[in-house]
Amino acid sequence: MRKYFGFLLLVLLPFQFYSQQNLSADELFAQARTAAFDRKDYTKSISLARQALQISPNYTDISVFLGRLYTWNDDVPSARAVFEELGSRNVQDEDYFIAYASLEYWNDNNTKAVEITDKGLSYHPQSEALWLLKAKAYYAAKEYAESEKAIKQLLVINPKNTDAMSLAVRINDLASKNALSITYNYSHFDRQFSDDWHIVGVSYKRVTPIGSVIVRGNYANKFAESGTQIELEAYPRLSKTFYLYVGGAYSNDVGIFPKYRTGISLNANLPHSFEAELGYRQLYFSNNIWLYTASVGKYYKNFWFNFRTYITPDNQNISHSYTGTVRYYTKSAQDYFAFQIGTGISPEEARNNLLENETFKLKTFKIGGEYNFSIRKNLFSVGTMYYNQEYRPGEKGNQFDITLGYTRKF
Repeated sequence: MRKYFGFLLLVLLPFQFYSQQNLSADELFAQARTAAFDRKDYTKSISLARQALQISPNYTDISVFLGRLYTWNDDVPSARAVFEELGSRNVQDEDYFIAYASLEYWNDNNTKAVEITDKGLSYHPQSEALWLLKAKAYYAAKEYAESEKAIKQLLVINPKNTDAMSLAVRINDLASKNALSITYNYSHFDRQFSDDWHIVGVSYKRVTPIGSVIVRGNYANKFAESGTQIELEAYPRLSKTFYLYVGGAYSNDVGIFPKYRTGISLNANLPHSFEAELGYRQLYFSNNIWLYTASVGKYYKNFWFNFRTYITPDNQNISHSYTGTVRYYTKSAQDYFAFQIGTGISPEEARNNLLENETFKLKTFKIGGEYNFSIRKNLFSVGTMYYNQEYRPGEKGNQFDITLGYTRKF
C-alpha cells in the first residue's frame, strides 16, 4: 500500500508543479492575498507574490502588496528595499505612498513618513489616507501645530472622517503651548438651599514635551459663605496609545470645597476610534471618600459618544452614578454641541461638596446641554444643566445650573 501511495505521489507532483508554473500573475496574486488575509501565512504569501513578480516584474500592485507583506512580517529592510525600488521607477500610485509612509510611521521614522506623504500629496492632494498619516506622524513626533494643520486640511476634504475627528480632539489641547481660561458657574435651588451658588475658576495650561499641565484657582460662594481652592492637573503621555490623568487639589475652606482631592486615570486611544479610561478619585472632608471611575467613548463621523460611571463602595452598600454624553462637532474639534443625561453626582461637578453628606446615595437625575465655539484662538462655551435631587429620603428638589467659559490660546 505504501508503495502505491509513493508511486501516486511521484506521478502527481510534476503535474502540481507544472500547474503552479502555468498560473498567471493575477492568479498568483489572488492566492497570495488569500494566504495573507485568510490564513495569516505571510511566508507563503511572500513566496507567491515573488513568483507573480517573476512573471510580471512591473506589476505595481503586487510590488506594493509585497512591501506590505514584509512590513507585516517585521522584515523592515526587505520592505524598504521594495518601496525604494518602486520609488526609483517613479511610481505615483496612491497606495504605494500610503504603504511606504505607514512602514516608516509604524517604525517611528516620522520625519521620513512626512516626507513620503508630502510627495504622495503632490500627486493626490485629496487623499484622506495620506493627510491622516501625515497628521499622525507629526503627532507622534510631538509637532502638534503641524499635525493640527494636516488634520484641518483633511476635515476640509471630509468633515465626517471619523479617524480625523478623533485625532483632531487629541491635538486640540496640545497645538497651542499656552492657554488661559476663566469659567463661571451659577446654581439655583428651589428647595434644597436658600442661597444661590457662585463658582469662578481661573486656570493656566502649559504644554510640555511629556504632556499638558494645568494650574487652576477656584473661588466659590456657597451656603452664603466663601472659599478658595487650588488645583494641579497633568496629562503625561506614556505612548502612542496611553496617557495618564493625574490631579490633586487643596482647600483650607472645608465644606465649601473638600480639604484634599486626588485622582489618577489611565486613558487609552484604541483602534477604530474608541477610547477608554479607568481610574479613581478621592475626596477628603472630615474623612475619605473613594470613587472608582470607568468610561468608554467612540467617535463616529462628526459624533462622539461617551458613557461614564462612578462606583463608591462602603461598609453598607455600593453607590453609583452613570452619565451618557453625545457631542456633535461642527467645523473643528473646538466647535460642538453636547447633550448629557445621567443619574447620581460625580466628583468633577461644581456641586461635589454634596458628597460630604452622602446625598449621592439618594436618587438624582440630570439632563443638560453645552455649546462650544471658537473664533481664531478664542474659545467660548455656554452650558446649562437641570438636576432633580432627592436631598432627603422622600424629598426632592430642583437645581438649575448655568456655566460660561472663555479660553485664550497663545
